[in-house]
Amino acid sequence: MNPDHRIALCPGSYDPVTNGHLDVISRAAELFDEVIVAVVNLPLRKGTTLFSAEERISFIEEATSHLDGVRVLPFSVLVVDFARECGAKVIVKGLRAISDFEYEFEMHQLNRLQAADIDTLYLMASPQYSFISSSGIKELATFGGRIDELVPERVAERLKEELGR
Repeated sequence: MNPDHRIALCPGSYDPVTNGHLDVISRAAELFDEVIVAVVNLPLRKGTTLFSAEERISFIEEATSHLDGVRVLPFSVLVVDFARECGAKVIVKGLRAISDFEYEFEMHQLNRLQAADIDTLYLMASPQYSFISSSGIKELATFGGRIDELVPERVAERLKEELGR
């Protein structure tokens, strides 16, 4: 592999992927030669997922098909181990609020203890996406709120099917 080929990993549960996630992925694609969107199979912190890993991957692949150098892969190991497997030296994460920072700071420190050669790059949420979270989207969908401008079209359709009352 070309040593100048810069690979970044964008890990998450993406349950479901939001326009905020896609903003971070597309911005990372401008900074790196390759971006691997890493979809965790079974997230420990968030418990069970609404959508299977396969469906979450499909949502992201469809929404990022126009971006060069973006791949979507499942993973179920430590994120730094997966980064190494993929040849990534950087983990890219989005930050929306102070609450994100506290969690991500802890994860960064733990990751650095495991793999000092892998760093983390934080991209601040674009203002129009700073309030969007997957859990908030699911809550809106459950109660019939408008989600069409917050997630890709197919995600909105599936959320309405799964959660609509």
